[in-house]
Amino acid sequence: MRRPLAGLRVIDLGSRVSAPFCSAILGEQGAEIIKIEEPVRGDRLRELGPYARDDAGEPYSLYWSVEGRGRKSVTIDLRRPQGQELLRSLADASDVVVESFRPGTLERWNIDPSRLSPHLVTARFSLFGQDGPKSLVVGLNGSALAFSGLMHLTGDPDRAPARPGVNIAGYLSGVFAAQAVTSLLYERDARGTGTGGVIDVFMYGSILRIMEWTIAAHDRLGMVRNRSGDSLDIAAPVGNYASRDGRYVYLVGGSQVFFERVCRAMDRPDLAVDERFANAAVRADNRAEINAIVAQWVSGLDADEAEARLVACDVPAGKIYDVADFAADEHVQARGDICTVQDPVIGPVRQQAPFPRLVGETPAAPEGAPRLGEHTDEVLSSVVGLSATELDALRADSII
Repeated sequence: MRRPLAGLRVIDLGSRVSAPFCSAILGEQGAEIIKIEEPVRGDRLRELGPYARDDAGEPYSLYWSVEGRGRKSVTIDLRRPQGQELLRSLADASDVVVESFRPGTLERWNIDPSRLSPHLVTARFSLFGQDGPKSLVVGLNGSALAFSGLMHLTGDPDRAPARPGVNIAGYLSGVFAAQAVTSLLYERDARGTGTGGVIDVFMYGSILRIMEWTIAAHDRLGMVRNRSGDSLDIAAPVGNYASRDGRYVYLVGGSQVFFERVCRAMDRPDLAVDERFANAAVRADNRAEINAIVAQWVSGLDADEAEARLVACDVPAGKIYDVADFAADEHVQARGDICTVQDPVIGPVRQQAPFPRLVGETPAAPEGAPRLGEHTDEVLSSVVGLSATELDALRADSII
């Protein structure tokens, strides 16, 4: 299998999700990922559930099993000068550094980008960015969702804002950062500049970038966008519709083409010429009526039948899956979207496969998430050149 980033070395100083996910994307494209963790405790993600049990009956984080995979774990105390010197040596032999400490922390430890090799590409993750009045404010995914306005748009209009079910800001920040890292690597290597750069990855920015027309409509129309539940204010019919067997079917019929297809699937050609639904604008004005008509139709069918009729008419539609549905789906199985990772603590675990993939290739399963400090001696001896005696002395002094 092709590994486009083979030979690239990434030092991952991040914790939890955003910065490590950036590293994971690079690792799944072939880069070597060296994760630096503090001795004894390690990444905080190791502490979060849900938990499986190891052979000794101890709880083991499945969150860590997924997000810690595909990297080597090296323990170094970066708060101490000897640990900082080790980091500088590792960075000299690497291409990329990702970190998610509070802004100013690496500067205090003398390991910020200005004190490392200029050939490095560094991605610095934080909630609000490396400067500005809020730069030192602590926060995680929910803070980014709240500040950017996405949480305000999530949920039903007559209820409190809802938090999306996964760590969108963390993961999305990692995706944007991985793209920016590869861009700077291209500039450094393909164009021969020899110089990397520093990327300011502020988590709320990743959400802001996907907020569609929200800012423009506020600017030009004075519009403050609000929650609309599972429907849309600007298009109809769109939404989640309950089926006879207690499932939900999602469909989109907002454009004229798709609406006419929905009418055909429902055997309701009259709706296509009804003046209340004659075009997208009037359907949006009469969205409660058309959504009610579609809801009534879906409620008279099992989800499989409703989906089949809609798909046969080329309507963007489908049953809403839970994880069990997804894992059992024949398309998922045929495509290899779930792989088996050999976790060193709990053995084989089915997880989502690497993404994206090259056409015609099924991505190999990543190496399992490492035990804390599993690769400390290997990396510090092979990359930095420390002897067994030097490693023993560092360990005795709790530097590693």
